[in-house]
Amino acid sequence: MRRPWNLIDSPVYSLATYTEGQVNMNICTYVTAISMEPKIYAIAIYKNTKTLENMLETKYAVLQFLHPEQFKLVKNLGQRSGLNFNKNRYLSKNNLVESWNGYDVLKNTAARILLQKVDFKETGDHLLFTFKAEKYKSYHPEVLTSEILRTKKIIRA
Repeated sequence: MRRPWNLIDSPVYSLATYTEGQVNMNICTYVTAISMEPKIYAIAIYKNTKTLENMLETKYAVLQFLHPEQFKLVKNLGQRSGLNFNKNRYLSKNNLVESWNGYDVLKNTAARILLQKVDFKETGDHLLFTFKAEKYKSYHPEVLTSEILRTKKIIRA
């Protein structure tokens, strides 16, 4: 039997963060909208990561709703640290990025939201950030989920 927090099939996102003209992308599932007006998102970012380093230095990020066909990106964006692996180089070399509102983002996502950092708070092994949604675009109704990753044996139950 799964643990309670693994019972729910969660959407899988990639948070794109930026510093010194380079993009870093992670994989995150601790994401939720917490206000309708204005639209505010809460995102937990793991400690000791490139994503956290970037978010502490910058004001903007792009939340990308991954499409089911992007499941293979999880190994490089989520299971490898941007502190040891140049994700910007990997993404560019494999022609996986395009520009959107002046930011490098993944091609072929289900949707994306430009976020402006509002605040953050330490919460256990993550920092919890709140963001205001500035711009958004939806492309596909299907999103990558944790159940798809379990089926593909990329994560365990």
